[in-house]
Amino acid sequence: MSEAFYTDKAAVRAAFDKAANTYDAAAVLQREVVQRMAERLEFIRIKPERVLDAGSGTGFGCPVLRERYPESRLIELDLAPSMLRVARDGRAGGLRALFDRRKPVQVCGDLEALPLASNSVDLIWSSLALQWCNEPDTAFAEMLRVLKPGGLLMFSTLGPDTLRELRSAFAKVDGYTHVNQFIDMHDLGDALVNNGFATPVMDMEHITLTYPELKPILADLKAIGARNATQGRRDGMMGKTAWRQVTEAYEAFRRDGDLPATYEVVYGHAWKPDTAPARKLADGSQVIEFRSRGR
Repeated sequence: MSEAFYTDKAAVRAAFDKAANTYDAAAVLQREVVQRMAERLEFIRIKPERVLDAGSGTGFGCPVLRERYPESRLIELDLAPSMLRVARDGRAGGLRALFDRRKPVQVCGDLEALPLASNSVDLIWSSLALQWCNEPDTAFAEMLRVLKPGGLLMFSTLGPDTLRELRSAFAKVDGYTHVNQFIDMHDLGDALVNNGFATPVMDMEHITLTYPELKPILADLKAIGARNATQGRRDGMMGKTAWRQVTEAYEAFRRDGDLPATYEVVYGHAWKPDTAPARKLADGSQVIEFRSRGR
């Protein structure tokens, strides 16, 4: 990844902390992706004792995971403390909650430096969080470390077509980075294998949200904390002339009266090898399964 696209983790944390109270109202895509991940999880038969929700945000994954694995202990981990607070405050309170053994344990931490013991969790669930990592290799290595042998990683993240309209509009105006650089599904599959995961399965789909104009698109991004935290971002505010040019450039994408905001959602799952080695071809390479989606 080019250094210009490296994210400032302090800026990412600050943006999500600031957005914690507005996140739920704007997180339409995030809720939908959690449900689509849950559909994929239905086909995998595991009984995890301990589950890590890596990049848990305001807790969208919690009810899904608690319903599917009612006897499991759930750990919610997020970079932003305020996101964890909103998740905690949004659950039922009172004495019942105080003594609820299924109440998630909350940990503030970074996916690229997980503050968890090695071989300590059976399932890692991570929905739309990996795109904030500068080095997916580092994140995958950390996830492999904390998984028990035979444990499962299930994740979603964003691919290169995400916000392609916004990236194109800004590129016509200046040379700064305005949208994150997202990693291709095939490269993520390779990264899983390179970091020791076995039998990875990858697929992707495009989800398009529509808006009447550009300002609500940017307002929703701000509301969920998805601000520009890249190293190559502009230091100050964009001028009125440049902003008008961006708005005009985005208008080229208008269809049927609406402006699209495209998201390429990448899904993957893979296993930490147990005692048996991963299946490999004669040349030593490992098999990665890429599935097409019919949606």
